[in-house]
Amino acid sequence: MVKVALQGVKFFAYHGFYPEEQVLGNHFIIDVSVEFPQQHHYSDDEIAHTINYEQLYAMVDTEMCHTRKLLETVVQGIIDRVKVAYTFAEIIKVSITKQNPPLAGEVAASFIQITYHKPNDDLQ
Repeated sequence: MVKVALQGVKFFAYHGFYPEEQVLGNHFIIDVSVEFPQQHHYSDDEIAHTINYEQLYAMVDTEMCHTRKLLETVVQGIIDRVKVAYTFAEIIKVSITKQNPPLAGEVAASFIQITYHKPNDDLQ
């Protein structure tokens, strides 16, 4: 298996359940990793045989620009985009960290993670 990942991708965005969160915004950190079977020898040096992390960043950026109430919705949107662009992806793991969430006490961050596993057609 091959894994391509982006770690610690920082955004300022307007996600949040409460209206004031969608006005004031917050700082977010995204981690995304994609695993897939190696089907080519990498001595050919062709980007078409792997995940282009520039395109991966663009997918994350697109989803972060769309204000959502739930962080789970943001994460699912990223996973859905990766699944469409890279049909050979077998495992997609995306997490989002919201820094300083608006809670009654001092909390450094909240965290959501979703892991997608491509269904095995042999088991269906």
